[in-house]
Amino acid sequence: MKVVTGHAAQEAHKFPSWTLFLAVCSVGIGGTFQYGYNVSIINAPTQHIHKFLNETWASRYHMELNPNLLTFLWSVIASIFSLGGLCGALIGGSMAIQLGRKGALLMNNVIAILAAILMGISFPTGLFELLIVGRFLIGINSGVGLCVQPLYLGEVAPKHLRGGMAMGSSIFLTGGILTGQIIGLREILGAEAYWPLLLSSSCVPAFAQLLFLPWFPESPRYLLIDRGDELSCAKALKRFHGSSQYQREMEDIQRECFALDGEKPKKPWQLFADRAVRWQLVTVVVMTMGQQLSGINAIYFYATYVFEQAGISAEKIPYVTLGTGACECLTALTCGLLIDRVGRRYLILGGYLLMTLWSIVLTFSLTYQELYSWVPYVSMMSIFAFILSFGLGPGGITNTLTAEIFVQSSRPAACMIGGTVSWISFFTIGMLFPFIVKGLKQYCFVVFLLECSFVAAFIFLVIPETKNKSFLEIKKEFHKLNFGGKNKEKETELSERSQLHDEY
Repeated sequence: MKVVTGHAAQEAHKFPSWTLFLAVCSVGIGGTFQYGYNVSIINAPTQHIHKFLNETWASRYHMELNPNLLTFLWSVIASIFSLGGLCGALIGGSMAIQLGRKGALLMNNVIAILAAILMGISFPTGLFELLIVGRFLIGINSGVGLCVQPLYLGEVAPKHLRGGMAMGSSIFLTGGILTGQIIGLREILGAEAYWPLLLSSSCVPAFAQLLFLPWFPESPRYLLIDRGDELSCAKALKRFHGSSQYQREMEDIQRECFALDGEKPKKPWQLFADRAVRWQLVTVVVMTMGQQLSGINAIYFYATYVFEQAGISAEKIPYVTLGTGACECLTALTCGLLIDRVGRRYLILGGYLLMTLWSIVLTFSLTYQELYSWVPYVSMMSIFAFILSFGLGPGGITNTLTAEIFVQSSRPAACMIGGTVSWISFFTIGMLFPFIVKGLKQYCFVVFLLECSFVAAFIFLVIPETKNKSFLEIKKEFHKLNFGGKNKEKETELSERSQLHDEY
């Protein structure tokens, strides 16, 4: 193989082209940005939607809405988003295989636009059922986006920038949360008269992606490995990496294609029966559950209480809450800059260890919140520190690892499994969290610190570093875990295939 030296080696570590950068932005705006935006905007109009439900029920049935039924209807509106996300995760991988990564993202925008229309007309028509259906559809849109976006970003990125580009998922997600918090302020669209417009504004990212994404190529790996279209793959690589640099990426894709030897994309249930991906699947399940059950939801739950104890008035708390969203967004950007230098393993391990530390501090500070006047400020500092630690590792690197530790034939199914576990965990913590807080109060963070400690130990003992490694090299690392010393032929198979391809 040709060795790149001197000026060429320096060029290899630059961002390949503006086309690649703009493609990342186009994919992100309709993917994880859409998810983060829809997660955050539902919080602002809570009281307005309660009033709408009461008035609609009274107008329709000429009787007041029972408080318990009101709580139930609101719970359905809020939680059906998770059910839609689960359905989206289950179909996202199949859409990415049948329509392509780009095609799946474009088709997904139709769902988002339909959802926005239904939520927007629910108030003028007096049909709160449309609000429920719209929330379910926007959940499907988010589930598909969270599944397909990491696939596209991981496959178009050059090896030395794959971590930073995959972090685009986290950057856009946190950017969506922050944007939703800003748009939801009462001075913008958070006022009572504008809440239908606030919910229907989720169509804006969908229209933006429909406008810009068609101008960018399909995933080169999908074109060559899944479709066998070498000419289109070469054209896509030239657009992404430039005519002078694309050959290196082309050789890497051809090497992986040769190693797979025509293997078709696998179904999720086939992965569970495949010993060669056993530890990769365990990693995805542990990391995804760890991300959702880490205590980040508890942090946001306690944020308002802590801010009140620190003397911040109720009218100003929404503006202070913007600081939490800004912290998460800033840390995602920082992590994107560090991931390809420091490595995935050290960042995510450090994130979980820091979250364990701040869980301990927050447990003590909440316990003695009223003992000293300065303790609420320690609690406030701990909340921001916990959010920063989450964004430094677990918040973004989890999805990056899911896209990196599988080869092309297994990656869509793995993303479907990861997405399914994520949405089930998200729904479960949403259902159980009120009872955990009610039963344990501030000591709920003891549960979360134990969970963070367990995930940190798993990362330390199991997960290899994936920085600057090809997908085949990462697979070889996991072969050592999957087969140990019992099957050396399996461990060396990919190496032999790669050597044969190089000789050819």
